[in-house]
Amino acid sequence: MGELELQRCVVKLFTVVKEPNYYKPWELAYQHTSGGSACIIEGNRILTNAHVVAYQMFVQAQKPGDTKKYTARILHVDHDTETALLTVDDPKFFEGTIPVTFGELPPRNAKVTVYGFPVGGDELCITAGVVSRIEVRTYTHSQRNLLALQTDAAINPGNSGGPVFMGGELIGIAFQSYKRKDLERAGYVVPTPVIRHMLEDLEDGRIDGVPDLGIYWQKVEATALREYLGLAEDETGVRVSRVLYGSSAHGVLEVDDVITSIEGTAVACDGSVPMRDRDRVRFEYLIARHQVGDTIDLGILRAGKPLRVRVTLQKYVALVAPPQPDRRPSFFVFGGLVFTVLSHDYMHDWEWAKEHHRYVNYYYEVMPSERRKEVVIVHSVLAHELNLGYHQVQGAVVERINGVDITELRDVVRAVGLPAGKFHVIETDFHGSRRASFSSDFHHSYGTRIVLDAAKAEAAHKAILEQHGVPSDRSPDLR
Repeated sequence: MGELELQRCVVKLFTVVKEPNYYKPWELAYQHTSGGSACIIEGNRILTNAHVVAYQMFVQAQKPGDTKKYTARILHVDHDTETALLTVDDPKFFEGTIPVTFGELPPRNAKVTVYGFPVGGDELCITAGVVSRIEVRTYTHSQRNLLALQTDAAINPGNSGGPVFMGGELIGIAFQSYKRKDLERAGYVVPTPVIRHMLEDLEDGRIDGVPDLGIYWQKVEATALREYLGLAEDETGVRVSRVLYGSSAHGVLEVDDVITSIEGTAVACDGSVPMRDRDRVRFEYLIARHQVGDTIDLGILRAGKPLRVRVTLQKYVALVAPPQPDRRPSFFVFGGLVFTVLSHDYMHDWEWAKEHHRYVNYYYEVMPSERRKEVVIVHSVLAHELNLGYHQVQGAVVERINGVDITELRDVVRAVGLPAGKFHVIETDFHGSRRASFSSDFHHSYGTRIVLDAAKAEAAHKAILEQHGVPSDRSPDLR
């Protein structure tokens, strides 16, 4: 297609957004407007980024050169792949439009053009550049490691979701840029193989996301390490350093296993695999090509002996949940204590939470286990005479309540129904307010106990909720 025809594929989106309020998880934050770019694909569908429509309350679509905005409707969102599908129910919107033609993964140095509506103007903007890199990269929105294209074509806020063309065919959609003083013009594109993954995922009518093997791994490049693991001179692979509880690899792989191949493709000692001639990417690429529920063959070396194992691929698991824009925060209020779950979204709602050493440790270092499936915290305390002495508690990680180990938020609901005699005893591993957490004049206290009178807590429950304007003591998922 020529340039004029390509313009008939492009769409501008206007989004009204209300994000969750992590300070008051029973409410939403203030309404604001956002926007992005998109393109039309077959079936009267509109393809864009997931983050463009995340937390949306209302979406409108507009064609280039048209003054009318049409109400759009969300069909499916796949936050893992950073893609979303919308449609417009008014058939007039699609009059004169042309769906894009999907192309293949471009080579490096291929010339591409980015279409969209970046900030700085209202009309369609077209920028040109080349594909400078093809690699597995962390997607900012989902925190998943997936295949991405890097280009020097200008990608700015508002370009998100806009089509990227090579020779008149769609080779991806713009989704993020990388801005640092020492790095200029680095924009990133969700390539067509990742987009196709979402479309194939939808064949059963629902989005399951991208599977994950569920391991931490180590390069095997040192001679002594190779010898220790039993690798022959001509053998390559990566060492399994951790296996996540509840993941695809749980119960199949073990620490110190060496993954030598994935479905017959050899894994190099640096963790790379061939993608095509002269291109190598991290082996996660081979996992991410599959759908949740697929079974794959792995070649491994265990205690020096070669084995073949089969792994059924499951969804990504983590102790601290990755971004989940479709989900409202889970919470439970008891005795004025607001219990919630530590998540990526919670940490990034405030700078202090993102930098808190305890939270950072849970996010990066602590794995899910049978003992802890979620990190439950006392987010704040709704002040009342019942909880006097604990009003400054913020961010305390809950270990036990009334002798019940808290592995997930549901355990809190169960535990408060079992008071320890006259009292409710909440044991935490850290106690302190946001201000106190970084203040030298506050005594840090690990293993703090919050003790509430059980009878008084029950009597004051309704009054505390009413006083603080809390419509329900728990989120819908806990009812």
